Amino acid sequence: MMLPPLPPAILLMGPTASGKTAVAMALAERFPVELVSVDSAQVFRDMDIGTAKPDRATLARVPHRLIDLISPEESYSAARFRADALAAMAAITAAGKIPLLVGGTMLYFRALLHGLAELPQADAALRAEIDAEAARLGWPAMHARLAALDPATAARLQPTDSQRLQRALEICRLSGRPMSELLAASERQPPPYELLSLALLPSERAVLHTRIARRFDEMLLAGLDDELCRLRGKYALNPDLPSMRCVGYRQMWAAQDGLMSYPEMRERGIYATRQLAKRQITWLGNSFAAEPFDCLAPDLTDAVSRRVNSFLAAATRARRAQ
Repeated sequence: MMLPPLPPAILLMGPTASGKTAVAMALAERFPVELVSVDSAQVFRDMDIGTAKPDRATLARVPHRLIDLISPEESYSAARFRADALAAMAAITAAGKIPLLVGGTMLYFRALLHGLAELPQADAALRAEIDAEAARLGWPAMHARLAALDPATAARLQPTDSQRLQRALEICRLSGRPMSELLAASERQPPPYELLSLALLPSERAVLHTRIARRFDEMLLAGLDDELCRLRGKYALNPDLPSMRCVGYRQMWAAQDGLMSYPEMRERGIYATRQLAKRQITWLGNSFAAEPFDCLAPDLTDAVSRRVNSFLAAATRARRAQ
């Protein structure tokens, strides 16, 4: 006996500044989809400019789920995202629409598609020990230590990515096994959907880099400095919180505290965004079987729309065949 077809869902992934939001908005005008944000920065309330969050008029016209969920004082995890995303997808499907998950937080996409490994809980004493070692030796040296223990994880982390390096080293020491090994051994728990995975990737990195610089400058002109001042006045924040470690906010915080000049802040912010895009592209190449589309192509929206149309038509035929 044939099993009934799974409901359809669409994943739209890509690096920062690849045009994901514009494509998603166009799809929402052409198909019965409802958007779910896959963005670890847009979950924070009042962080609008630096996260490139859609404005109120856009959200009123095309609602996005999983935006503005928590205070910048709080933390949000991949496990919570998976639970929230599956609940949102179920509600969208029950309403007769198709979930369209769009964003650039590849860890969240991975959690959704593969489930989550049983990793050791955080150990405050061990984290303090790792931080003390890093203060003495520097994070590049800690990266080298991780490379000896877990080459696969070290290869995808930057030597300056202190937060993730700390966690990877902590897991190695607590479990006695590399984090990459634990993740690979985790049981796959795919969501109960027929998925179409699409990746917006640049045919020319230099053009994407130009877009990134232009968008960062637009954020500065839109008032990123003032936004961070308001956030610091409204919430009990510090630069080590996940919200304030987001690209743009981290550099602006340092500039506001006099730790760097504003021109240096701009250069560092653009560079950090480029590094983020590089990591996102690496994730897309190594971890997802997504259909690639050139995000710089003039007919990008039409090309993606044609693929979505054929996918949904096939899903409709499968349902009718039951």
